[in-house]
Amino acid sequence: MTPSSAATAIAHPQVSAKKSRQASRIQLYDRHTIHDLHWPDTEAGSYAMRYLLPLMTQSPDAYIANAHTELYALVLDDLVIPVTVNEDEYDNSYVCSPYTHYVSYAKEELNVLNNRILRNTLSGLLSCTGLLLKASKINKTVHFNNWLLSTNLYANLTPEQTTAVLHFLKKRFPAHAIVFRSLNAATTGIMLETLRNESCRLVPSRQIYLLRPHDPASMNAKSRWLIKRDYSLLRKHGYEVSGPAAMKESDIPRILELYNALYLHKYSFYNPQFQESYIRLALQEGTLMLYGLRKNGRLDAVLGFFSREGVMTTPLFGYDTSLPQQLGLYRMLSAVLLQIAAERGHLLHESSGAAQFKRNRGAVVDIEYSAIYDKHLPVLRRSGWILLSMLLEGVGVPIIRRFKL
Repeated sequence: MTPSSAATAIAHPQVSAKKSRQASRIQLYDRHTIHDLHWPDTEAGSYAMRYLLPLMTQSPDAYIANAHTELYALVLDDLVIPVTVNEDEYDNSYVCSPYTHYVSYAKEELNVLNNRILRNTLSGLLSCTGLLLKASKINKTVHFNNWLLSTNLYANLTPEQTTAVLHFLKKRFPAHAIVFRSLNAATTGIMLETLRNESCRLVPSRQIYLLRPHDPASMNAKSRWLIKRDYSLLRKHGYEVSGPAAMKESDIPRILELYNALYLHKYSFYNPQFQESYIRLALQEGTLMLYGLRKNGRLDAVLGFFSREGVMTTPLFGYDTSLPQQLGLYRMLSAVLLQIAAERGHLLHESSGAAQFKRNRGAVVDIEYSAIYDKHLPVLRRSGWILLSMLLEGVGVPIIRRFKL
């Protein structure tokens, strides 16, 4: 079967005691055949078309500079889900490079540790681990549901659909590890358990924060007071909230500047490096809902979110880091985000970082995993994932919890 195959189907043999389950229909499209795809006439189908078609027609790195990958569209029944395929690309963003995630980015994050001996020890451990990971071709992967963002939100797949996808990808890409990123017990518990039962290796990824702003019971009095205080800074400092309708083409360079100031220059260049074309796509097609804080017409902070199945997350977030920290732009922008989530009645996936700030405002902690299927690969290829799983369960997760990262 060639990479440009436009249609492949797989039947999942599991049969219910009462009645047979209908086999999932799976088709895979690449950049050569994507125009043959009949997009589902659903809200999710429309979103997938607006998001994926431009990236596949050109290339992902035309929109996200450090996302060098082959992008496919997998049709599962009435859903269209992105799949990325990589060979090595060790300088990629962590969204499609396990090596970057677990070695390159992890080394940079060691700077938050105040213990110099611990920092140096872990840095040496990561360097040695990196050698084995490259030897085991850790980046030779297929990522399912990879929207090339910090957090991938999933459709509500049945266990049968999840299993069908896994078997399809294993057969279609027999030399690659199959990766399901951004899984956690709270939002994808059923998929997590299904993949565990299918012999997937669960590799810890990061500590994440989840919040239900629409549920008063999820926050104590102090959390509610802090959020109210943060929001009051808007009026105090003369900022207005600009919604998607108020965002203009002329705002695009400034939006990118604010995101870069925080996520690239302050945190890491291994974060997705959005291009102006990506921001323009979000603005014109609504692939991200953009909100900003303006003062005297100047945009000083911006966020972009999307939602799926009652969960929302914010892959685009930034503010003018040259302004005094006492101004509280991060606090104001976070308060606006919480209000939007509350109005929509959504669970807010706050990703990682700013741990104490999020805890103080009612967020609860969960560990995020990547589920890896590598059972079909040779022992050397599996060795990297085995080592990662052991190190992260034995060392990484305890450190994350100990230092509340």
